[in-house]
Amino acid sequence: MDLKHSNSDKSTDPEKSSAFFLLHQKVQRWIYKQGWKELRDIQEQAVVPIISGTTDVIIASPTASGKTEAAFLPICSGIIDDSDQSVKVLYIAPLKALINDQFDRISGLCDQLDIKVHRWHGDVPQNKKKNVIEKPTGILLITPESLEAIFCNHGTKISRIFSHLSYIVIDELHSFIGLERGRQLQSLIHRSETFIKKRVPRIGLSATLGDMQIASEYLRPGNIFPCCLIDSRESRQEIKLQLRGYRFKALDNNPQDNKTETTIVDSDSGDTYQICNDLFKTLRGTSNLIFANRRTEVEVFADLLRRMSELKHIPNEFFPHHGSLSKELREDVEMRLKDSSRPLNVICTTTLEMGIDIGSVTSIAQIGCPPSVASMRQRLGRSGRRGEPAILRIYVQEDEITEKTPPQDRLRQKLVQSIAMVELLIEKWCEPPISERLHLSTLVQQLLSSIAQLGGIGASDAWKILCDKGPFANISQEMFIEFLRSLGKNDLITQMSDGTLILGLTGERLVNHYDFYAAFTTYQEYILMNEGKTLGSIPITILPKKIGDYIIFAGKRWKVESVDQERKVLDLIPAVGGIPPCFCGSGIDVHDRIRQKMYELYKSSEIPIYLDSRAVDLLQEARDNFYRFGLDKNWFITYGRDIIVFLWRGSKVMDTFRALLYSSNIAAHQRWAAMIVSATTEEKYISHIREIIKDDKVDEIELASMVDDKMNEKHDCYLSDNLLNAEYAARSFNIEKTKKLLSELVGRS
Repeated sequence: MDLKHSNSDKSTDPEKSSAFFLLHQKVQRWIYKQGWKELRDIQEQAVVPIISGTTDVIIASPTASGKTEAAFLPICSGIIDDSDQSVKVLYIAPLKALINDQFDRISGLCDQLDIKVHRWHGDVPQNKKKNVIEKPTGILLITPESLEAIFCNHGTKISRIFSHLSYIVIDELHSFIGLERGRQLQSLIHRSETFIKKRVPRIGLSATLGDMQIASEYLRPGNIFPCCLIDSRESRQEIKLQLRGYRFKALDNNPQDNKTETTIVDSDSGDTYQICNDLFKTLRGTSNLIFANRRTEVEVFADLLRRMSELKHIPNEFFPHHGSLSKELREDVEMRLKDSSRPLNVICTTTLEMGIDIGSVTSIAQIGCPPSVASMRQRLGRSGRRGEPAILRIYVQEDEITEKTPPQDRLRQKLVQSIAMVELLIEKWCEPPISERLHLSTLVQQLLSSIAQLGGIGASDAWKILCDKGPFANISQEMFIEFLRSLGKNDLITQMSDGTLILGLTGERLVNHYDFYAAFTTYQEYILMNEGKTLGSIPITILPKKIGDYIIFAGKRWKVESVDQERKVLDLIPAVGGIPPCFCGSGIDVHDRIRQKMYELYKSSEIPIYLDSRAVDLLQEARDNFYRFGLDKNWFITYGRDIIVFLWRGSKVMDTFRALLYSSNIAAHQRWAAMIVSATTEEKYISHIREIIKDDKVDEIELASMVDDKMNEKHDCYLSDNLLNAEYAARSFNIEKTKKLLSELVGRS
């Protein structure tokens, strides 16, 4: 399917551009040297607000549309005459690889402007970091974790390092919003401004923002500074879409009818092998990104596609890329992607979703239901550069229906949810970020970091910096007091007789450990090696631990030859056998709009033109069953002794609904958009729902108290039960919204 966006092109001839002449003459000359015939629309729009220095700015534009230059052309014009007074620009990005790419890109501009550019992350030599501390100048490119390290290790020098800070740039803004790491970044920026005693314009860059107002609120909580929103008006490229469906058939129990490995690649069983076969036939010979939702799947598909190449005696063009692989292996794949002379297909996770420069790829493939519309949009932006169409292929597998298949699985929910997400992508919608969380785990880190920075801090000062006027404004004074008591009880902090908070022994150990700078959880890992070369690492809990075990890693099969428990190293040798490791991971929240779009699709008779014939059959089968079960009129059906409920809402409402049922001693479990309520009749079910609606005694905190395991974030183990309940309730429940929906549904029953 081809989709063309028809917005008018607002690019501007530099010589006719009023914004162009506001740029410094040296910047103008750089533009001419690049051979640019025009400024892009976002570059034209960004000049005035950024040079003014009186407003925050958010630039939302597709990948490879010139966002970096839109920010740095006016930034460099503003700092070019006094860039050596301190760090003038703080550029923060989520990935080291992105910082490396942007270092080369920004240096190409700044080298001609006599503006120094520095980068700071785990792979940068210590002497270069020391130079930034001793002689802070120009532009500093850094990750949140490395910025945290500067606060902890050079806290007394913060005011000097950033004394004349003029701009803060946050790249891939969407990747921070709503996450622990994002709240950490907000806190670090706010603390920076507090200690240099000035408000610094903040510039956010993103290709994927579901809600510009929420993004503005994240960029500077409280909206205490104007924010200029720049959304690209450039004509969008042509998009080609296809969604392929697979009906997975169980293997015949007759051994002689089962296919062997040498022929299974030609099967029509709808299994993983058939998907690999289609990927192999469609993509081989060109360069593409193949996204899988989990690292385990990356390893499975990389291994199968490599073996297909070996069976056909042709060079392998399929390689894995994910966060557990070694830096050397990842960078080798990234460099090979940039080499347009050789085709390369990379099976990857979100590691290649961000704006790392990998050159141009022909298409994007997505295995399984996309994790989100925002993610799908971000991934699609990696394809179709240099005027070529962007191509997205989605491969969705559904099980074959038998007489034992329950109703919820007859609705082909994976397929329909995938279609719903594509339709929302076409409508230019994507998920707004989650903003209701308390982020108490990150508050633990930021309080300890503040104490480490200053040597000690008064409780009232900590409250003012972090909560009252800081990013944790949703934490009340009463909650903060309980928070301090909880940390004191766990020996993270100690209060002196004058009220000053200092680090306790446990707090000292935390702050002095190398993984303190990350707000997210890190795991103890085994290092995997072969012939002295590091392949990567995997959390200890999921690895084989004895000699002779098999593993699939880096797209190849290995056997454990030796285990060094003290050094946590496993030496591997090539093998014929292998099983993929089951990596750790958490589920993805589904937005209400996606489930509502699914409901619309079930009721519709239209067939999206981007579906292949098998996907069309699966969709029609899903619709037939939807109407056969009467779900066009009813919101639940009876199946045996169970009631299957369809609210057509997202994760938060579904989680609240399940918790409300549990609070009434009703067992239930979720299967995609369906909630299966166990062992009851329709009459009893409706009666229970009416009682739940009337019950005003249960609130979110009480619901959270019924959950056994609430420790999801890094420092949750130091929080009291009350604080954990408050955190979990804010993240997972919305009783008012859920009861309102239930009242409407019961009223129609």
